[in-house]
Amino acid sequence: MIRSRKYDPELEELEISLFLEGVFRQYGFDFQNYAGGPVRRKIWEAIRQEKVKTISGLQEKLLHDSAAMERFLQSLAPEATPYGPDFHLVFREHVVPILKTYPFVRLWHAGSASVKDIFWTAIILLEEDLYEKTTIYVTDINDITVARAQDGLFPVAQIKQFERDYIKSGGRANFADYYMGGGKKAVFDPRLKRNMVFSQHNFATDSSFNEFNAILCRGILSSFNETLQARAHKVLYESLTIFGILGLGPKEGLEHSSFRHSFAVLDQEHNLHRKIR
Repeated sequence: MIRSRKYDPELEELEISLFLEGVFRQYGFDFQNYAGGPVRRKIWEAIRQEKVKTISGLQEKLLHDSAAMERFLQSLAPEATPYGPDFHLVFREHVVPILKTYPFVRLWHAGSASVKDIFWTAIILLEEDLYEKTTIYVTDINDITVARAQDGLFPVAQIKQFERDYIKSGGRANFADYYMGGGKKAVFDPRLKRNMVFSQHNFATDSSFNEFNAILCRGILSSFNETLQARAHKVLYESLTIFGILGLGPKEGLEHSSFRHSFAVLDQEHNLHRKIR
């Protein structure tokens, strides 16, 4: 939904600024450095959904109605785009051998990871005899997204595609060994979560919280403006051990990052980088 034709652009800009400041001060979610166009569209969509007339009206509702805030927060979450089987094969054949050189492994799915990617990583590590010495951290700005990842649910209708992807990604067993079906939803085997840690993390306000051997951060950086991208790059850099692996999404390269000279390309097609200094 675009803005009302009667809405003055300068007033809109002022109200959006005040709206984002209010959300930050009340709830601690800082969207002030997210890309302006997408945030503006989400605000106007929320105005329609919440049946208010102005940005200020939406601000008033969200500041006093936590359920409305949850709906808005969920709408801002970038849609998770799962990696394809080609990436998972590269991860298995080229990243896992590097991870095997460490006495223990910390892997971070940083923001907006799909349920499939999270559990696919665990399956690969399990099949490559690396799971028992690995801790997988799963974070997102949104508690709802984190909870969905922790549930490990996926539509039964996707099972056939997942089975094909599993074979293409070098799977060594039977995909049916890793999930349980029932009704319209299937669930990944809960045993795959034994070494997973689920928590909230906000690139706009939070810093590095651990040192990782590999970080997969796909699809979230493109929703940030240049200021927040720079901050996120700093957090990712500080979170990686030397020679650690960084996986980014399409069009999320490091070409314009101040840390670009600190990484070497490991696999250009799949946007995998290795920290070298």
